[in-house]
Amino acid sequence: MLLKVMISLLNVIISLKLKLLTLQHVRGGELLAKVARGRLKEDVARKYFQQLISAVDFCHSRGVYHRDLKPENLLVDENEDLKVSDFGLSALPEHLRNDGLLHTQCGTPAYIAPEVMRKKGYDGAKADIWSCGVILYVLLAGFLPFQDDNLMNMYRKIMKSDYEFPSWFSTESRRLVSKLLVSDPERRIKIPAIMRVPWFRRGLKRPNAFSMQESIFEKFDEEEKFMHETIKKSPSSPALLNAFQIISSMSTGFDLSSMFEDKKKAGSMFTSRCSSKVMMAKIEMVAKRINFKVARRDSKLRLLGSTEGRKGRLSVTAEVFKVAPEVTMVEFSKSSGDTLEYIKFCEEDIRPALKDIVWTWHGDNIFNCNVTTSGGEECTKEL
Repeated sequence: MLLKVMISLLNVIISLKLKLLTLQHVRGGELLAKVARGRLKEDVARKYFQQLISAVDFCHSRGVYHRDLKPENLLVDENEDLKVSDFGLSALPEHLRNDGLLHTQCGTPAYIAPEVMRKKGYDGAKADIWSCGVILYVLLAGFLPFQDDNLMNMYRKIMKSDYEFPSWFSTESRRLVSKLLVSDPERRIKIPAIMRVPWFRRGLKRPNAFSMQESIFEKFDEEEKFMHETIKKSPSSPALLNAFQIISSMSTGFDLSSMFEDKKKAGSMFTSRCSSKVMMAKIEMVAKRINFKVARRDSKLRLLGSTEGRKGRLSVTAEVFKVAPEVTMVEFSKSSGDTLEYIKFCEEDIRPALKDIVWTWHGDNIFNCNVTTSGGEECTKEL
């Protein structure tokens, strides 16, 4: 039961004698219990599906793929709001192989995507969407789309996407399920397209779990004004880093900032032998080239994307620190927006464009790998 509610972990208390986990009490139990009493009305099924897609989209935007979505792992609280639980089989970006795909076959047979069984690698996001399609079918029908007493026969039905609709399915719900349960993952509908489907949008409300994001959207009007009204001026002397900050920032093993900060933002840091003025001018030029709005304030640059992403417009801060008379350091951090879009911004836009002024990027690990006699790989880190 611990894994079931780990998503609702509120606090951890550790002492010399006790180790306590404070968990949220999800009063409604599993969504499966509601389906076990019979199929749900279409409006009720749609509400749960809307919340499921919003939650899955939130996970995917942070590089988390659940890989075991099913009604047993969906909990309902006292407000009839859905909570996704049991991330024991979930995957993160570091679990991807060199081909950019996941290869571990896992999940619950009735909800597993066809490509997961093909042993050729699969996209975690697309596999989760298939599972969401099975869940929607179950909510509307009261039973599974792919059923058979013989497991192999059930797998054959899944591979062929061989299922039938009950007579009570509406035309719109049939159309959406048909786009979700597509055996070819490249042709399967994606979350942005799901959210544009009229059937899905009917009565849609922003889930309570994302209410904390509202303040981000409210800030954009103020940021627009700040971008237009800020007068560009030469940056004042950048802040000095002390020895502890330098050591902790240059080595992930010595990063102790989480002990002193409530929330550590994802960031990318580099050192340079150029002056702060040159670095800030270069960053500003790169940002404008990719249509970001730029504002300077002392030794900081505020970069604001011009287009709406999955979680609003991407907002990035670049701050300059003076390490030594001829060495300066720049740290990028995400202020708001989608995490994966921020990673793409750093890896594909910033890094290549700044290579001529960068001395070294911090946090990069270099490994030498050799194939062992057993067929595996043995890697050593270069210092």
